[in-house]
Amino acid sequence: MVNPMPLSPAISPTPPATAPADLGILPSDLAPRLGERANIGLVVLATDQTIEYEFRHLLAAPGVGLYQARVASDVDITPETLRAIGPRIAPTTDLILPGLSLDVVAFGCTSATMVMGEEQVFGEIRKARQGVACTTPVTAALAAFRALGAARIAMLTPYTPGITAGMADYFAGRGVDVAAYATFNRQDDREAARISVASIEAAAERLAERTPGVEAIFVSCTSLRVAEAVARIEARTGLPVTSSNHAMAWHALRLAGIDDAVPGAGRLFTCGLA
Repeated sequence: MVNPMPLSPAISPTPPATAPADLGILPSDLAPRLGERANIGLVVLATDQTIEYEFRHLLAAPGVGLYQARVASDVDITPETLRAIGPRIAPTTDLILPGLSLDVVAFGCTSATMVMGEEQVFGEIRKARQGVACTTPVTAALAAFRALGAARIAMLTPYTPGITAGMADYFAGRGVDVAAYATFNRQDDREAARISVASIEAAAERLAERTPGVEAIFVSCTSLRVAEAVARIEARTGLPVTSSNHAMAWHALRLAGIDDAVPGAGRLFTCGLA
């Protein structure tokens, strides 16, 4: 039989020789808030593994605060699961810095925005933050295309072919010609987040090669890792590149009045709002 480890002997606390000195209440000054230039709120899908990672890098300008809350969402990406997110947006927005001001609130789901429509998303956000400036990946992409002077684009997504085609139709209805699109057809959001950066780069290059005359490449879905590859893809294709996270981070900054360029973030981050 193995003897149990011996217990450490109890240590009796030694009473202090004298009582601690009470220095009372000391004076304190209030410094400017961490986001002294802008506070940006971000509504993140519960299943998203990427957007916060990319936003931390793209919104690293001094004096910009980023605060997020997660909204319940399903791992399966279908029109039904996307619509179900709508009523949850306002309560989630309400969790971001209650009682403190936000300059912009961004909603982090491209396909849900397309299914619900931008105005419904804005309406839900403003139930919690009346009058706040809002953006979504779709809103930001449209603003990015205007800033880049791109009316004819190629689009890459991880969605089902049906959702991808619907997104192309949505952009067409907003005056953007989607000349070509391709999809990885990953219906589980957890898998979409694991699509390799190399796969995204190769697919974007193939779209550029097969679609002469396009003026920009858009990679849709906040789960896809694109921000770190934007400059490389632009160098290889000669085209401006943006994505859901990339465009929305840029748009949130510009809506908040932050015009800083971000080194290595591609052409879009040298542009102002058009």
